[in-house]
Amino acid sequence: MDYKEILKNLKKEKDYFIGVDSDGCVFPTMELKHKECFIPNIIKYYNLQSISSYAREVAEWVNLYSIYRGTNRFIALVKTIELLSKRKEVLESGVNLPNIEPLKKFIESGYPLSNSGLKEFMKENSSSELELALQWSEAVNKTVADMVHGVKPFPFARKSLEKMSNKADILVVSATPLEALEKEWREHNIEKFVKVIAGQEMGSKKEHLEISAKGKYDNGKILMIGDAPGDHKSAKAVGALFFPINPGSENKSWENFYNEGLDRFLNGTFDGEYQERLLEDFYKLLPEIPYWEK
Repeated sequence: MDYKEILKNLKKEKDYFIGVDSDGCVFPTMELKHKECFIPNIIKYYNLQSISSYAREVAEWVNLYSIYRGTNRFIALVKTIELLSKRKEVLESGVNLPNIEPLKKFIESGYPLSNSGLKEFMKENSSSELELALQWSEAVNKTVADMVHGVKPFPFARKSLEKMSNKADILVVSATPLEALEKEWREHNIEKFVKVIAGQEMGSKKEHLEISAKGKYDNGKILMIGDAPGDHKSAKAVGALFFPINPGSENKSWENFYNEGLDRFLNGTFDGEYQERLLEDFYKLLPEIPYWEK
């Protein structure tokens, strides 16, 4: 199936378009997924048991508490290993860290950064390192399917989705596998508010927005809502506005959007001072330099 064709064929039904991230934005699942699913599998598959405390600390910082929050799993894995390789405690431990060069080549290849994309890339670039990365990623998906259920959306996220669905075409814009996304959105009966759920199989978040919205909607009438700098970057790349959901204050951010942000977007007063103030508060929460390097 050509998933991107689904986005290309989306018909404009309303004058406004809103893209919405899922993990950590609509659902409070980021901490659960990374601390219970992603990171334990990194330690297991990459044999980091002897430095598990450092591996956990670095991976949590990359995926949850830094400017890299919300990045694709393979990119985040590479960043985690890179930071571990610079830590004095890890160097002194004598542990063998994995060779991440093959994974870097995959990331730079242009293939979708998904399990299926990795499998396609491996047809001509087979290596034990890539096979291990695939095993790890598949194990993460199995652990997520087993662990993550019953996590309700942020209350004001649900209210906002219902409110905005009357005024805008809505697309779920996510780097999460489609199967997991559909399960979560259907479990809580909120898929009815969106036109399409777009996961990693449909490309990057930038591609989601570019294919489904750019050129179809007027300037100033495309908005992205997300909890990570990558969401903002994707929005900027297509000329969209951006409303940040602040990590640690997610429901408060959604309440702000419900009471003020959506109306500003619809009446043309979102861009400028209001958005700049939101972004300033957002980026204060996500440092670029790890605290252990200071």
